[in-house]
Amino acid sequence: MYRHLMILEFALSSLYRRKYKNLLMIIVYSMTVFLLASLVLLTDSLKTESIAMLEASPELIIQKLKGGRHDLIPENYALRIAEIRGVNNVLPRYWGYYFDPASRANYTFWGANEIDHNIKAVVEGRFFSQRKKKDKTFPCVIGQGVSEIRFIGINDFIPVKGSDGKLYVLKVSGIFDSQSSILTNDLIIMGHDTIKTIFEIPENMATDLAVQVKNPREIDTVALKIQKLFPSVRIISRKQIRNTYEALFSWRSGLMASLLLSSIAAFAILTWDKALGATETEKKEIGILKAVGWNTPEVLELKFFEGAAVSAVSFITGMTLAYVHIFYWGGFLFVPILRGWSILFPKLTPLPYIDTVNILTIMFLSVFPYIASTIIPFWKTAVTDPDMVMK
Repeated sequence: MYRHLMILEFALSSLYRRKYKNLLMIIVYSMTVFLLASLVLLTDSLKTESIAMLEASPELIIQKLKGGRHDLIPENYALRIAEIRGVNNVLPRYWGYYFDPASRANYTFWGANEIDHNIKAVVEGRFFSQRKKKDKTFPCVIGQGVSEIRFIGINDFIPVKGSDGKLYVLKVSGIFDSQSSILTNDLIIMGHDTIKTIFEIPENMATDLAVQVKNPREIDTVALKIQKLFPSVRIISRKQIRNTYEALFSWRSGLMASLLLSSIAAFAILTWDKALGATETEKKEIGILKAVGWNTPEVLELKFFEGAAVSAVSFITGMTLAYVHIFYWGGFLFVPILRGWSILFPKLTPLPYIDTVNILTIMFLSVFPYIASTIIPFWKTAVTDPDMVMK
């Protein structure tokens, strides 16, 4: 053990003698790891958070199609679907999108006479009361993003133009807390009667139906029965939505990775240049070591320690910077590409999540090639006679 420690000490002193060259390598190496790790950490965190949010969503969503497009669905479909064995509950849902010319942003309008208990705990103000007949305004609860982009608060008003061309005034009775911004940032919740009036949704019609299934293993069976009962509907399962999210984040992370090819190429060039062979000075050092009694395994161990030291410092530095960048600074370098093209964005605070497999993959793609490029070119020199090396 003492001999190995002495070789390690000699390796570190050798690195220090060429400190500027090695410092440049560490900087490039660390930046490569930082960029790749930031992308992986952000993608994994967003995937994990989206899957966690989908756990509270209904198992099946039923939409009526007309001409291949989403159409309103009769509410009496819910009664027939509820009779299917295995169905726990069927709820009509009322929602839609509204473009606000003032902020040039799209809002999500949602009709609900009560808020889900998971969201209700993070509302500032109160949930809207039922609208009085003589009142000319419509109560609503808005997301933090809507509040900020319109500079409005509780008891302020939002004018919206309905599908009939008339102007309706929404009165803010509550604002969602920023903790729920990833769900509610662009959301405006109003009563069923209000959203039906604004979007001209006829009586006994809904935007879609949310179906809750008792046994998760029977979801596909229930979906097949619903499809046979109503051939004109489109059935979207929670599993399909989750797969879509995963594919979307994977595609965008792949797009971002392609933009990082320049930095990866720079690191590959440096590694390749190092693997082409040792310099004359390095060959002379190895010849001196062989002449004073070092054997080939000890020389290779020395070069292994040098490569491992540079790799360890670079990898730890890159991973630490990536962790801080994603989970403390919100991943400001990559978020604009991964989150899409909309105007109204939630304040992203990714939850710390690290996939060991992905981290090991980054290590395998960066650490091992560099160590190999450090050892392989010196093996030929180490097995050569010291006199030949010195000449």
